[in-house]
Amino acid sequence: MGITGKRIVLGVTGGIAAYKACALTSKLTQAGADVKVIMTQHAIEFVSPLTFQAISRNPVYTDTFDEKDPAKIAHIDLADWADFFIIAPTTANMIAKIANGIADDMLSTTLLATEAPVYIAPAMNVHMYKHPAVIKNMKQLEEYGYLFIEPGDGYLACGYVGKGRLEEPEEIVRVLETQYNNERLAWKNKKVIVTAGPTREKIDPVRFFTNYSSGKMGYAIAEAAQKMGANVILISGPTNITTPTGIEKISVMTAKEMHEALLEVYDDADIVIKAAAVADYRPKDTFEQKMKKKPGSWMIEMERTTDILGELGKTKKDQYLVGFAAETENVLENGLNKLKRKNLNAIVINDISKPGAGFSSDTNAVTIITESKETKTIALAEKSIVADEILKVIDGEIRKDKK
Repeated sequence: MGITGKRIVLGVTGGIAAYKACALTSKLTQAGADVKVIMTQHAIEFVSPLTFQAISRNPVYTDTFDEKDPAKIAHIDLADWADFFIIAPTTANMIAKIANGIADDMLSTTLLATEAPVYIAPAMNVHMYKHPAVIKNMKQLEEYGYLFIEPGDGYLACGYVGKGRLEEPEEIVRVLETQYNNERLAWKNKKVIVTAGPTREKIDPVRFFTNYSSGKMGYAIAEAAQKMGANVILISGPTNITTPTGIEKISVMTAKEMHEALLEVYDDADIVIKAAAVADYRPKDTFEQKMKKKPGSWMIEMERTTDILGELGKTKKDQYLVGFAAETENVLENGLNKLKRKNLNAIVINDISKPGAGFSSDTNAVTIITESKETKTIALAEKSIVADEILKVIDGEIRKDKK
């Protein structure tokens, strides 16, 4: 629970309440979050970057053109890195800039590039907060999907008493934890089926056909779905991975067994994510005794297995059906074709010829395409991170359908 392990970018703008951002950084860090701070040039007039660096144990970003790592573009890297983005305090000037798409410093540039939830914590004079221009800009940000942490009432630095005081750090942390817990349980009471791993097609008692799938991606997806509150059934071929606690696992060996297991649980499923690498062919004839070595070649006739994903696509009702496409050429074209041909709601495509994105790797890089033509590319990352991003896309599509 909580925000332990979450990656938070904290933007600090030039207001007297910037000193509270030091306490906020400390509270977030104590809660287990990894915090990186971006300061505007005016914020530096109030608090030294060294203070935030010491508290967060991370470099502090102040200049768009100060590229700390030549291998990365800092504002894009930070934008992609963040799970949450907070601006505290947020001045009227920063609200105006981001409401109008102005990107003229490190903070505003990074904000335009992030897809993470953005929290605005305003802090300003009571009359500034009521100004029609500020109200208009805040409404614009709400339409963009920005979230507001309302300022409190109280004594302001300017001497006035009223609304405009930056919310206390403890309350900001509580808001984030509540948001995270709500997201975490977004799939409460949903039945999610995930398939994972390879299948094995028997030749004789000592030989079989299989593939290089390790099951790591499917298991990561199952665990991520469970963290969102779902009731997860994991249908898995043979792997060496420990089943996450609380997940129901159905072990199968062959493509036929996986198909039968899916049919048992498919009708009342809400979401089905078929990440398993299922054999397309199996030996037409199998042998009960070991085939002994003989002179010359050995020909094995193969026959098609059932197209499990295609059959699920034909019979689906309200299920949200997601397939995987492991490709080596014409990657997006082949994946999109599979999406249409098998009547899927979304397809996760990965180029297994790329380093770090193939079978058995701990990392992956994928492109997700939905039936509504929404496309999201996830750069090479740990499979647990890729799983989270995949589920975010699925969740967004499901919520969109409900509107």
